[in-house]
Amino acid sequence: MPDLLTTALGHAERGWHIFPLRPDDKRPAFPDHAADRCTGRDPRCHAAGRHVGWEDRATTNPDRIRRAWSTRSYGIGIACGPSGLVVVDLDVPKSDADTPPPEWAGVCDGRDVFAVLADRHGTPTGWIAGFGPDDTMPVGVDHTYTVLTGSGGTHLYYRHPDTGPQLRNTTGDRGGLGWKVDTRTHGGYVVAAGSTAAGRPYVVALDCDPAPLPDWIAAATAPPPLPPQRPVVVDLGTGRRAAYVDAAIRRQVAEVTTATAGTRNHALYVSAVALGQLVAGGALTEDDAETVLTDAGLTAGLRRTETTRTIASGLRAGARRPRSVAA
Repeated sequence: MPDLLTTALGHAERGWHIFPLRPDDKRPAFPDHAADRCTGRDPRCHAAGRHVGWEDRATTNPDRIRRAWSTRSYGIGIACGPSGLVVVDLDVPKSDADTPPPEWAGVCDGRDVFAVLADRHGTPTGWIAGFGPDDTMPVGVDHTYTVLTGSGGTHLYYRHPDTGPQLRNTTGDRGGLGWKVDTRTHGGYVVAAGSTAAGRPYVVALDCDPAPLPDWIAAATAPPPLPPQRPVVVDLGTGRRAAYVDAAIRRQVAEVTTATAGTRNHALYVSAVALGQLVAGGALTEDDAETVLTDAGLTAGLRRTETTRTIASGLRAGARRPRSVAA
């Protein structure tokens, strides 16, 4: 296996934002807690005054990378969103009982499904000898950076489109491309080549620049169009206290709706914490906070499930630090 520090620096030189994984594991090494359980004692969280997750910690800074990987043999995670990547994960069955659904009868794994989809869209794949458990690797659909995973699957790295909506993570059984085909982009990460998980290595199969994401993959993984949004009206009454709360709401909504791609979910969480403090202090009802934050998240292009989960986490965190407003 290559030296992990050297490998980590090599990934960062490509412009890929990396972060430490637990040694020989797929899980992030830092932080060791979820956003809704952040106590502020973690040094990075304490310094920022908020929860700092693995995506925010991902970096291309060589000094930070040297400090981390010089202390321990961490695995390497690549944060796909900040890196401008969409990674297509072609998985394999986990057991004999893991069989394809009826619409994919006759295929063996994610590579087969991907080959069928590519053929349907006029960009057929082929297979050439030399790599993988069956000594083959995919070609076609544009040659692109390719990694063979520890479980025998394949990661195809593509560039996230420069225009259009921010793409989402998908799984084969939840709005994804098909059985055993997942995608990872904003809010998702992959184990990088050079790492191991459960003693099994991730290995580069084709070392080249990531190709542009094929249009049919972008179309299939794009978020659904937003339903027509009705204006959100919150009755705060009159007076100085109401004016203060109204300004706070407008400020937090603006933070979410103007956030750039890759930062929107984090911006929503921070705004939920801020309004959660006002809720805990009695200046705003929880229903009103949820209403304005949900509208802001959807307007920014986040999915409803993601929006709901993030708001709930932020409100819980804010409730631990109530903020009252003078009448």
